[in-house]
Amino acid sequence: HWCCPGNTNASSANAALDMGLLIDPWEHKLHLDDLYGKSAGVVAAERYDAGWQTNYNLTSELFGFGALRYQRDLFSGFQYSASETVGAGYKIINTSDTKLSAQIGVGYREIRPEDLVEQPDGSYYRIPEENENSAVGTFGLDYSQQFTQTTNLSNKLLVEIGSSDKMTTDTLALTVKMSTRLALSLAYTIQDNSQPPDGLKKVNSTETANLVFSFRS
Repeated sequence: HWCCPGNTNASSANAALDMGLLIDPWEHKLHLDDLYGKSAGVVAAERYDAGWQTNYNLTSELFGFGALRYQRDLFSGFQYSASETVGAGYKIINTSDTKLSAQIGVGYREIRPEDLVEQPDGSYYRIPEENENSAVGTFGLDYSQQFTQTTNLSNKLLVEIGSSDKMTTDTLALTVKMSTRLALSLAYTIQDNSQPPDGLKKVNSTETANLVFSFRS
């Protein structure tokens, strides 16, 4: 979307891709998204996320999983963050209209902090630091509620706990179908880092409006 508050020109764009493949008892999920924003000619937001998870259904409710996650956020104080985890999950509710699952895992995380030095024009000079490696624990909740044939509410929570910080990411989305292929989605995402680098905010939030295309009805 584009906006022009006062005398300042601002622009932003975001895109996401979600794909899934179910070959019982295996289930594979891929998630990609990016966010870009510019204000007064200066880049103010640039983030890339990638995630892959494979589930193995042990029973109709219980599953094991392996997950990979990568994030590059130019304004988080970390050049990148990458983790590999394994664990178990449970489908608490699994009806046609309501789905709720929880999962817990352990693994390994690598992050590379960087110092952001603001320049007079509003841009940043970046000074990468040494990589930091640590064990990590994760907890996730995935909720979906189908209100009508066209309206769905979803919420995805992921908590990642390392030796130096705890990162909580929560995304709430309302999706309304306009046809079998097209839908409009309004989403609100909040990220809370318990120990952000010096000078950076503890909590960041993003509101997005997206046109969603489904490859299958």
